[in-house]
Amino acid sequence: MSTRELMWVAFAAIITVMFVLDLFVFNRKSHEIKFREALAWTTVWVGLAMAFNAGIWYFMGSAKALEFFTGYLIEESLSVDNLFVFIMIFSYFKISKAQQPKILKWGIIGALVMRGIFILVGIELIERFHWMVYIFGGILIYTGIKMAFGGDEEVEPEKNPLVRLVRRFMPITKRTWGDRFFIKRHGVWAATPLFLTLVVVESSDVIFAVDSIPAVLAVTHDPFIVYSSNVFAIMGLRSLYYLLAHVMEMFVYLKLGVSFILAFVGAKMLLVDVVEIPLLLSLGFIVGTLAISILTSILLAKKPHRS
Repeated sequence: MSTRELMWVAFAAIITVMFVLDLFVFNRKSHEIKFREALAWTTVWVGLAMAFNAGIWYFMGSAKALEFFTGYLIEESLSVDNLFVFIMIFSYFKISKAQQPKILKWGIIGALVMRGIFILVGIELIERFHWMVYIFGGILIYTGIKMAFGGDEEVEPEKNPLVRLVRRFMPITKRTWGDRFFIKRHGVWAATPLFLTLVVVESSDVIFAVDSIPAVLAVTHDPFIVYSSNVFAIMGLRSLYYLLAHVMEMFVYLKLGVSFILAFVGAKMLLVDVVEIPLLLSLGFIVGTLAISILTSILLAKKPHRS
């Protein structure tokens, strides 16, 4: 077995075991995830990602380890911005905190499958058609500018094509029924608002993937590095959501920082045939931008308002 095959096996084993423990053992029953529990699971997932990165360093070299760390950091920063959207979706459908974990659990499962497909397609497109790099770069710059100057995002589930499709072929209950996605009433199956929420969350992740996958492809075209960094970031997303959900208003400039990162990565892709930006420089820019945006948010949040 080659080193790369060994790393794939190790990755699959770690994710499978932790996936089962996190989603189907410790969090098998729907319940509100408190701050302390969210902090514990976030620490576990970040720790596992860093331990796996150390394994990549040992078995595959420092260059691959740097690619993984940069890709993971990009995915985590983009995931934090996605949490704003999840909060608005849950608020729109009036989903309780006890019901949210089940939606996020199945949302993660769907995201793992969709990200795998997106990564394979994205890498294949770049390998076959080099000019796709410019398309991806343009998408990232456009998204970064839109994120910086477009104002707050609006969630309009009723305009979602998938929601309309579900409503067309299946009746929808007006209220939730515990944590059930479907119920049978008078011999007829009907979907609950929880299922509609899941549909919106999954379709939102497709949009997120359009940004995040090209961003990581600007760092590396190695399928193993791209997918493993994505998966570790996604698996920690649920606990990160509960960790940050109540303090999102503190990080008012984080979204602006993420927009700069997207624009930078997009510019890197557009300039790939002109100048090669070292990966270490890219990592420094990403870390620095996140640090400045978080620090600025905290400092301004503590600054007293003048009357």
